Amino acid sequence: MSWWTTDEDDEPEFDESSVRVRPNRKGNKPRTKIRPDHDNALTARVLAVDRGRYTVMLDEDLPTERRVTAARASELRKKAVVTGDRVDIVGDTTGAEGSLARIVRIVPRTTLLRRSADDTDAVERVIVANADQMLIVVAAANPEPRIRLVDRYLVAAYDAGVSPILCITKTDLADPAEFLSNFAGLDLPVFESREDIMPLEQITAALVGHDTVFVGHSGVGKSTLVNALVPNAKRAVGVVNTVTGRGRHTSSSTISLRLETDEGRGWVIDTPGVRSFGLGHINTDNILKAFTDLATIAETCPRGCTHLPDSPDCAIMEAVEAGRLGETGTARLDSLQRLLATFANAPAH
Repeated sequence: MSWWTTDEDDEPEFDESSVRVRPNRKGNKPRTKIRPDHDNALTARVLAVDRGRYTVMLDEDLPTERRVTAARASELRKKAVVTGDRVDIVGDTTGAEGSLARIVRIVPRTTLLRRSADDTDAVERVIVANADQMLIVVAAANPEPRIRLVDRYLVAAYDAGVSPILCITKTDLADPAEFLSNFAGLDLPVFESREDIMPLEQITAALVGHDTVFVGHSGVGKSTLVNALVPNAKRAVGVVNTVTGRGRHTSSSTISLRLETDEGRGWVIDTPGVRSFGLGHINTDNILKAFTDLATIAETCPRGCTHLPDSPDCAIMEAVEAGRLGETGTARLDSLQRLLATFANAPAH
């Protein structure tokens, strides 16, 4: 008989009944890292965000279209959900009063418009997701137009891959020609508006079929324009302080408003007015990409070329000096250099 077949056992028999198990004081199930797949989730558009509650639209443009209130699921607590996002929701998606769905996923974004608090701040503030156009609203006077702020909007738009449009209001107070000459080198559609003549048909035609984010300094008439385009928007309209020349913030949140026309629909995304637009997050390569003809020439520039006036052997400047870019070459180079300088002159992080 071998030792392993003996009837004698020198180890005592274990009795698991004596094991003490620490009770779960919260009385809930043990946590697990395995998350459900949510295969039954429905995709919705985020229209507005208000203190942890999200207004989303389901079945857009279908007979079953409805608005649903949702909260962010715990697994998304570290991810920002913003206006314009497409999200997957589960739970009560009926849209009935008092119902609440859960946002469990953010659909990959096509564009992301961002800004930072200032140029030294690399932490980005997301303004809107999935917009494909930016309408920059600026007044010809009262308040005076700020070229550098418009430059910053343009830089942010080009960085995000969003097509910019310019609308200059209050042209009955001042001639915008000198101001607009600063943007002559850009492929930038421009609308001019005054108190008694607002080109709503032309602007509307440019917005149909697009998700357009409206940006502008406080007091330039952005909310007035939004209310004219979307009559049921009822966005608060402010006035300009006669002493400081500054507008008062009237829009306090970013919200998507549906544009309804006989030609089709679009989305107007209204944002709060801002007096500064930090560029701490910008990739300058994206600015050059917006100037497709200049970007092609820039491929032959020396490595590390900034394309600024003091940059030696810049192929773009050489092409302009040689007249290879035609009559608009100088203006386009000036516009590019001003936008690049807007970022280059920002303080280092």
